[in-house]
Amino acid sequence: MDNQLLSEQELERYSRHLILPGFGRKGQEKLKAAKVLVIGAGGLGSAVLKYIAAAGTGHIGIIDNDTVSVNNLQRQVLYDTRDVGYKKTDIAKKKLSSLNPHVNFTIYDSQLTRENSDDIIKNYDLVIDCSDNYETRYTSNDSVLRLDKPLVFGSVKNYEGQLSVFNYHKGPNYRDLYPDPPDESNTPESDLGIMGVLPGIIGCLQVNEAIKIITGTGEILSGKLVVINLLTNSFTTLQISKTGKN
Repeated sequence: MDNQLLSEQELERYSRHLILPGFGRKGQEKLKAAKVLVIGAGGLGSAVLKYIAAAGTGHIGIIDNDTVSVNNLQRQVLYDTRDVGYKKTDIAKKKLSSLNPHVNFTIYDSQLTRENSDDIIKNYDLVIDCSDNYETRYTSNDSVLRLDKPLVFGSVKNYEGQLSVFNYHKGPNYRDLYPDPPDESNTPESDLGIMGVLPGIIGCLQVNEAIKIITGTGEILSGKLVVINLLTNSFTTLQISKTGKN
């Protein structure tokens, strides 16, 4: 880990982490050594990318093939009006590099597919799924199972968000919760209404789980699904059991 030693600038930048009980310099050096893939740079991805970069994660991969639209700006806080029409991956890398120049980025201007998922995910220690469609979720889930990587899951629609950690030490995965994709005739999640602050809340919680996994700090949300409803301010935790069907 000699090559992961923190510079004087990093020691100052991360000083509030370094004085955290149970975290400290060792935790920060683990973050610097980590390689994290973020799938999707939209609502969830905006919050995840800002905080995972600010935290000092050493290498971050970003996969998304979309451009910034005006109707993204109500919730995708990584972007502003000047970014409309530009590729999200390009804008994200530029802004995050300015936020934290100690982080390295790899961008993939593409979708995650069955054909490319293993080749991309094999290069990372951990995956954070910020996608907004079922096809990508099942693709990423099946890939992390093959490659034995943990996956931090988040989803949002309307006023409700969900959060879990899948395949952590071979724990339950997405198919244990939802064995099969829903009927394709259903309205895609990307076409549903959403409260603007919801992706920020769920995204920050995703980063918290990722940091805990990387640093070995705290209890990991494996085998549990947290459901948050903003209208009722309710946090419900459901148990997830392995089904043996995957």
